[in-house]
Amino acid sequence: MPALRLRERFRAFAESTARALGSPWAFLGACAAVTSWALTGPRFHYSETWQIVVNTGTTIVTFLMVFLLQNTQMRDSTAIHLKLNELLRAVHEARTGLVNLEALPDAKIEELQAEFGEIARQEAELDAVEPGAGRPVSPGPSTGSVRPPPSPGSLRIRSLD
Repeated sequence: MPALRLRERFRAFAESTARALGSPWAFLGACAAVTSWALTGPRFHYSETWQIVVNTGTTIVTFLMVFLLQNTQMRDSTAIHLKLNELLRAVHEARTGLVNLEALPDAKIEELQAEFGEIARQEAELDAVEPGAGRPVSPGPSTGSVRPPPSPGSLRIRSLD
């Protein structure tokens, strides 16, 4: 339980820090700090210590921000994957085998990328001959193109092959 609390606190801290430091005000603050540092150069005779202050400060901030930004990026990426997985599951004609595609081996992802490239090429050819022909609209059964969520025991994954 304590590990869960720590993760949640870190998530909240990382998210709020990334949001604050990604704001225009934070950028202006950083510009002001660098300008102030540069303006103090003549007073400190551009000494090594004067240079080390900014180098050390920026290195520490950069090092810590890598972890905060990685955390928020992973969380956002996971949320996007879950949303896309739900869309794939809900769209009647979608291949639900594409759910969790990010877990497939690179070779399989490259194979799918080539397949989708070929589909795009064929659709472009059809559109060149007859605009709109490359994307046929086929609503699903009586509910449009989106089907209602399945009952918990009825989930099925269709093959990618």
